[in-house]
Amino acid sequence: MTNSTWTNSDIRQTSSQEQQLYDHFLYCVQIESPSQTLERFKQLFMDGSRYPEPEIWMVLEKLAMDKQAEQEFKFILNRCCHILINRWQIQPQLQGAIPELVALLDDIPPATGVYSRGSRRLRHLLQIFKETEQYLTLHRLSQVVGETSTTSKEVGTLIQRYPYLYEHCLLSEDSSYEHRQTVRQIQSRLQRRFELDLSQYVTYQVRCAQLKRRNQKEASTKIIQPVKNPTLLTDHELGTALKQFVGKVQGSHTCRDVAQSFLTHSSQTPCYKDFKDDLYEYLTASIDPAYGKRQFNSRLHEHLKNTLPDSENQKPSEFLILRTCSQLLNFLVVESSVRPKHFVFVDLITNLGATVTTMLLLKIVLLCRKVKPYLEKRFSILFNHYESSTRDGVPWLIKSLENLNVAFSIHFGRADLSCLNQIM
Repeated sequence: MTNSTWTNSDIRQTSSQEQQLYDHFLYCVQIESPSQTLERFKQLFMDGSRYPEPEIWMVLEKLAMDKQAEQEFKFILNRCCHILINRWQIQPQLQGAIPELVALLDDIPPATGVYSRGSRRLRHLLQIFKETEQYLTLHRLSQVVGETSTTSKEVGTLIQRYPYLYEHCLLSEDSSYEHRQTVRQIQSRLQRRFELDLSQYVTYQVRCAQLKRRNQKEASTKIIQPVKNPTLLTDHELGTALKQFVGKVQGSHTCRDVAQSFLTHSSQTPCYKDFKDDLYEYLTASIDPAYGKRQFNSRLHEHLKNTLPDSENQKPSEFLILRTCSQLLNFLVVESSVRPKHFVFVDLITNLGATVTTMLLLKIVLLCRKVKPYLEKRFSILFNHYESSTRDGVPWLIKSLENLNVAFSIHFGRADLSCLNQIM
């Protein structure tokens, strides 16, 4: 008898032995404290033959000794971990157990001195697991829910700050439906928290600005509870980003107004070739002419010219616009994890700054909202690429991640920044 575990890419058959192991952990995590379940997990996977329920050890030993175990065991161990994580995540007071679970996998004892053949095999499989995508996503998840201060300066420790990366950084090929729901719940919770923090910070800044306008002395004596900047940008950098993403960018029009105007106009455009010409004008309006004339504008024009050339005479459709925008993001940010070249993106940020570059990307997403997950994927590729780098080594990436977080919160989230209109 088998059960089917659905994944994004395929259906992986779950054997009756695997199911027996999963059912065991499902039962234990419901009746035991996290510390008891963690000890149980350690006893089974690391101490092996001394497990108090010998029939469960025999099941695990048989799975470990299977000839396909080096390919399949990562899925089994990952599922066991997520059975525990899914249960703990829904209770805030238990979430601290999740980093403890991952810490057990970080510190796997050597196989030396282990006499049981099954236990030695299990230690070997655990070491292999630490090289897998499943382990990497578990490690990132522990960074997200751990919420403990860290002295590490690696980029990877910042994952908690960017909920828009979670779908791409915290899920692996075999993630179950339950785990996907868990990640979405965490994503929603942390996104709401950031949006609230941003709203409160902006309200505080607006009140300070209003007091200064009325009376400088009053501003210095009036007590306002300070609100911390929720980003890693300086106050000045965040202020500049807010003006770009919320304020007027072309005359009396916001970036959202400009995008809507372009869409209205493009609906009357007779052919795809004309649409691409108009799109070029729409995008380069945000680019400093001195920079654009050097090389960027001609490269952008060439890219658009070579995009879907066989469709030049067709009327622009939703599909054509989606394909065009996704290929633009390949060109402007990064193509793929296989070819993670991002010279254009770094050059843009170096010359125009992270905020103007983010604005360029935002203009594309405002034209085609279906491409937003695609942009998130581009940024997850960069995040993964620099995950083990120091923050000081890639300041341009940190500023870009922060700017995108602000832009998404304003245009696709619930951040209430309406009070900014009073001082803009």
